[in-house]
Amino acid sequence: MSSIFFRQFLNDSTACASYLLGCKSMAAFAVVDPHAGLVEDYVAVAESQGIPIVAIFETHVQADHISGLPALVERTGATAYLPEGCGVAFEHMPLADDQVVELGNVEVRALATPGHAPSHHAYLVADHVRSPEPWFVLSGDALLIGDAGRPDLHAGATQSAGDMARRLHRSLHERLLTLPDHVLVYPAHYSGSVCGRGLSANPASSIGYERRTNPLLALGSEDEFAAALLRDVPPAPSEQAAIVAANRIGGPPAGAR
Repeated sequence: MSSIFFRQFLNDSTACASYLLGCKSMAAFAVVDPHAGLVEDYVAVAESQGIPIVAIFETHVQADHISGLPALVERTGATAYLPEGCGVAFEHMPLADDQVVELGNVEVRALATPGHAPSHHAYLVADHVRSPEPWFVLSGDALLIGDAGRPDLHAGATQSAGDMARRLHRSLHERLLTLPDHVLVYPAHYSGSVCGRGLSANPASSIGYERRTNPLLALGSEDEFAAALLRDVPPAPSEQAAIVAANRIGGPPAGAR
């Protein structure tokens, strides 16, 4: 019998997906990529199961919406986990590539997948009651369903959008696409998000299906991939700078979503 609990939360106003998961038998839940508008929902579902939220993971510093991490930490006392080097100014546990966090029988393994952001992790999840192999991956903004995360929102003086796109190509082909085809894919965004252009309205897929059908994954060279990813990029979020600044310090700016 599986001990894993898993729920996907969709916020249609920003087309963001977030996740509540963990081990029921050992009473340990986590939230991944929490949205500020859904904090009470995560808490309510966890309380309905009688399980505490003990960990909160971000795949990266978000640029399109305010994170619910600070409010959720305050509400639950959970430990915040972010990719090492992400540059936030609040208390957290930095995760290195391949580092593991155990939630009872559920294993969450960090997989460094930079490119959308300089510091970005996907999270491989396994249920050890069933198998040590990963069951699904929470891919953040690296691999989206039918698309990949735009590379310009976190580009800057030291890394151009083209450089970031090439890093993302390597992250996809050298990390995520080395996973078995059966591994399920749950991204941080779906159709309607400004973080991509060709996103599916279906907020879930598998490595095998994306390998066969995602047009960006069919582009073999880094240069081809970068050119396609940077073509017809939608406008950046109007409050991007304020949102990123708020998510780095752990508090919302006035008027931001």
